[in-house]
Amino acid sequence: MRLTILLILLSIIGAKAQDLKKSITDSIYIHEVEQEKPAKILHAEPLYIDLIRDLGARKGEKEWNVGFGLTDRNVYDEYEALIEYEWAPANRLGLEIELPFSIYPSGQNGNTPSSKLNSLKIAGQYSFFVSEKFNTSMAFGYIHEIELTGFENYGKEKLFTGNIYNPFYIVAKRWGSNFHSLMYTGPQFTHHFSDGAIDTNWQINTNFHYMISGTRNFIGVEFNKNVGKDYFDMTIRPQMRLGVMDNLLIGIVTGIPISRENERFSTFLRLIYEPGHKH
Repeated sequence: MRLTILLILLSIIGAKAQDLKKSITDSIYIHEVEQEKPAKILHAEPLYIDLIRDLGARKGEKEWNVGFGLTDRNVYDEYEALIEYEWAPANRLGLEIELPFSIYPSGQNGNTPSSKLNSLKIAGQYSFFVSEKFNTSMAFGYIHEIELTGFENYGKEKLFTGNIYNPFYIVAKRWGSNFHSLMYTGPQFTHHFSDGAIDTNWQINTNFHYMISGTRNFIGVEFNKNVGKDYFDMTIRPQMRLGVMDNLLIGIVTGIPISRENERFSTFLRLIYEPGHKH
């Protein structure tokens, strides 16, 4: 009987010690990120609709992203790729240049679109609120895209086909040491040069993540919502991020649309390289 009680007590002590160890590890990692000035809160960044730069970015931070994806469009497959560079020229200010591509293999279907460099994309983001007391950050920003025609139309049609104007707002909060939430939202105005028409829709992206104790790894989900005048689309994107090396991360995303009229399942892979990142 005494032996049983002793084993139970040792088990409880061991569990408490393990919890304490995790808490200390998390606290040390969060402290490493947040100890420098100006203030910056550790937040989990979504992998598909990612941020221009970390919220509360510090001057000198920079990052390269390369992404690859595959989407089943019912009658044809769409391959996507992107090359992206983001940097912080000043505290709390992030800038980004991105080249997103859409590739459609030939021979799939007569209605398959032309492969193309979708746009020349430039963006800026400023964190105007960083609260250490509430573990909360807020930012506003703007994305401008100059749309291009398909590769097969180069020299035959106008190279630039339209502009996309996209102001946005972000609010993020860390709950304790491991749980993260973030909302990214804003209107998107697409101006078509061919007829002068302007289409308007709203992007509302909500994100929830759990960061593994003492690491940069996380699991989570994005809810990417697109709202127009007479439609609503949402894609649920379960995801995970893993640290391969100290300055190299890999993100894996699966896309599950709530409506499969124009799109079925999709996958996306993001490689994140941070030159000069400190451990």
